Amino acid sequence: MSAAPGRAASGPAGPVLDVDALLDDRSTSVLVCCGSGGVGKTTTAAALAVRAAERGRRVVVLTIDPARRLAQSLGLAELDNTPRRVEDVGAAAGGSLDAMMLDMKRTFDDVVEAHASPERARAIFDNPFYEAMSSSFSGTSEYMAMEKLGQLRARASVPGGDGSEPWDLVVVDTPPSRSALDFLDAPRRLSSFLDGRFIRLLLAPARAGGRAYVRVLSGAVSSVTGALSRILGAQFLDDLQSFVTGLDAVFGGFRDRAERTYAMLAGPGTAFLVVATPDEDALREAAYFVERLGADGMPLAGLVLNRVQTTALPRLSAERSWAAVVHLEGRTADDEEDGTAPEALSRGEHALAAGLLRLHAARMFRLEREQELAARFGREHPDVAVAQVPARPRDVHDLEGLRAVGVDLGGAA
Repeated sequence: MSAAPGRAASGPAGPVLDVDALLDDRSTSVLVCCGSGGVGKTTTAAALAVRAAERGRRVVVLTIDPARRLAQSLGLAELDNTPRRVEDVGAAAGGSLDAMMLDMKRTFDDVVEAHASPERARAIFDNPFYEAMSSSFSGTSEYMAMEKLGQLRARASVPGGDGSEPWDLVVVDTPPSRSALDFLDAPRRLSSFLDGRFIRLLLAPARAGGRAYVRVLSGAVSSVTGALSRILGAQFLDDLQSFVTGLDAVFGGFRDRAERTYAMLAGPGTAFLVVATPDEDALREAAYFVERLGADGMPLAGLVLNRVQTTALPRLSAERSWAAVVHLEGRTADDEEDGTAPEALSRGEHALAAGLLRLHAARMFRLEREQELAARFGREHPDVAVAQVPARPRDVHDLEGLRAVGVDLGGAA
C-alpha cells in the first residue's frame, strides 16, 4: 500500500448534541429519524427507542422502512400494523417499548372503516380500483404514513381505556431515501389530487344530487364524460366514478387530519434527527435533509454521525505511522516514490511491527478524511448539533447491540 501523507484532523462537526437530554425532555413526544440508505438509520431509531424506554419513557417505534431489520434487532418474530410489546425493555425504570411497521393497505382499510358507513366501506372495498390504490398508487405510502403517525400521536395523548398506559414518545424511522420526507408533502399533494379537474368532474354527479346532475351539468361536461365512456368503456368509468365518490368523504377527512399532523410535526413537541455516515455522499444527503427541514420550518434537533472511525492512539498520525513503516521496511526515497517494496516487507525482523503500523496508518488516513468531511459539514451548517457514534466491528442485530449504540449516543455529550 502506497499512500500520500494525511493532513491534520479538522475537529468535530458543529456543537455537540445531547441525546439523553433530548430523550429525557417530556415535552418531546415525536422523534423522526431521516437520512439516506445504508447509514444505520433503522438501527439508530431502534437504539433511541430502547434507550428512551430504559430511561423511563413509554415509547412506540414506527418503521416505514420495509427492510424488516427492526423486528430482528428487537427480538420480535415479525412487525406489522399493530404495536407489539418488546419484553424486558424499560420496565425497571417505569418505561416500556412497543414496535410496529407501517402496513400501507391495512392502514388504508382502517381509515375507510373508521370514516365511512359499513355500507359505503363495503362498496369501496369491493371496487376494483381500491385494491390498486391501497396497495401501489403513487403517494399512498406517504399519505398512510401521515395517517398512522397522526393515529399514534392521538393515542399517545389520551389514557388507554383498557388500563394500559399511553405512549409519551413516538419514534419514527423513515424510508431510506430522499423520499423519506415525502410524507411532509401529503396534505398538499392530496389537496391537489382532490381539487384536480378530473376528480371534480367525476364527483360532480354526487355533489349535484345524484341523477339530478343531468339537469345541472353543462353540455361541455356531459360531452367530456361521454368521450371518456367511449375511450375507457362505460363500466370502467362507472367503477372509477363510484370509487372516487365513495372515497370523497374519507379523503376529505384525511386531508384535515393530515394537515393537523403536519402542524404537529412543525410544533414544539417534535424533533427531527438526520442520520448520516462520515462520507461525502451521505453528508451531501444529510445537507439536503437539513436544508429541506429548515425550508419547511420543521424542528431539527441535530445530526447523528454514525460509524465514525476511532483510534486508541490519536497522537500517532497517519503521516508518522507511514514514515515508521518506510523506515522499518528499509525503504529509500526512490522506493517510496515508485511504490517498490523490498524483501523485508514479507520476512524482515520488523515485519510484524511494520504491518501493524501499516494498518494504523490506513485507519488514521480514513479517520482524518472523515474528520475533514465532518468539519466541512460543520462549517456549512454551524448551528446543527452533532452526536458521533463510533464504528463497530460487526452489525447490530440484537437488543444488547442496540443498548450499546444507545450508550454511545447518550455519551456523545
